[in-house]
Amino acid sequence: MSQTAAPLDPQEFRKALGTFATGVTVITTRAPDGSQVGLTANSFNSVSLNPPLVLWSLANTSGSLEAFQKAPYWAVHVLAADQEPISTRFSKRGVDKFAGVDIEQGLGEIPLLRGCNARFQCRTAFQYEGGDHVIFVGEVLDFDRAENAPLVFHSGRYAHAAPRSGSEPRNPALAGSFNEDFLGYLLGRGHFQFFSQIRKALSEENLSDEEFYLLSTLTLKRIMSADELDAGMSSVLGEHSDAAAGALIRRGLARSVGGTTDTEGPAFQLTNEGVALALRLISAAKAMESQLLERLAPGEAAMLKTLLHRLLGAIDPSAGLLWQTPDAKAAVPTGA
Repeated sequence: MSQTAAPLDPQEFRKALGTFATGVTVITTRAPDGSQVGLTANSFNSVSLNPPLVLWSLANTSGSLEAFQKAPYWAVHVLAADQEPISTRFSKRGVDKFAGVDIEQGLGEIPLLRGCNARFQCRTAFQYEGGDHVIFVGEVLDFDRAENAPLVFHSGRYAHAAPRSGSEPRNPALAGSFNEDFLGYLLGRGHFQFFSQIRKALSEENLSDEEFYLLSTLTLKRIMSADELDAGMSSVLGEHSDAAAGALIRRGLARSVGGTTDTEGPAFQLTNEGVALALRLISAAKAMESQLLERLAPGEAAMLKTLLHRLLGAIDPSAGLLWQTPDAKAAVPTGA
């Protein structure tokens, strides 16, 4: 099997990523001494379609941490519903996890499990500290998928359906007033709580919220015109768009280029440094998202995102403009 990156089919890659419904994965690699290493994890998340990047995280206390930190290749296996025994086996310590397991060899001789919903063979792109864990980001060099029901784990047990969650306000006495059941309050508090955790990473890179939004948006397309940015980001950046663009250019993260083939006037493009920084920050945000969504019931994360997409489309029809361009290259895949 070739160990160089071959072009991946974006549609098939998107479908393979879609098999992970807040489910269960087994991550495998081969240690420097040649031994096979594997563990169960549910911190898997997609980062980018182009380049094809995925991530997962591992606690600093894990006995497998050093092996993965030194591994040039590793594989993510999205488990099928009938692979609960595999999940249980690879979650244990002090046992030969691969004994009797049917495997094949992948890139760098990493062990690959059979019968999974999807398998992603990755080359380590970068890794960094995430507090009490290490975040591993890998470039997907090869993958395969199957049409099976996924294995889902939630609240300490395996699950096959999402439980019905209550919709009553936590304080029924205030129901109907301007309170914690008010949509603006829920959206606003959710936004500020989520981004308060990301702002630490932004502060370390000396980026404002607006600059981060623009930096992330510019990963959607190789060259993006000012008109496209204004149409797609006006409700987010507003009058701060020019200032954010200027700040990115002065720092060498973006450059101003000529107009695209479809439009005339100014256009913008990320530099190599800008792309690298954007992917690092997006990876950190996606790792944080994974940890938060693990607290929801199976299926609730997808439902939440679907409803937010519908709400955004209803109140801001321009929100989807950046995704509708045929040349768009997503930094965060559909469903993210």
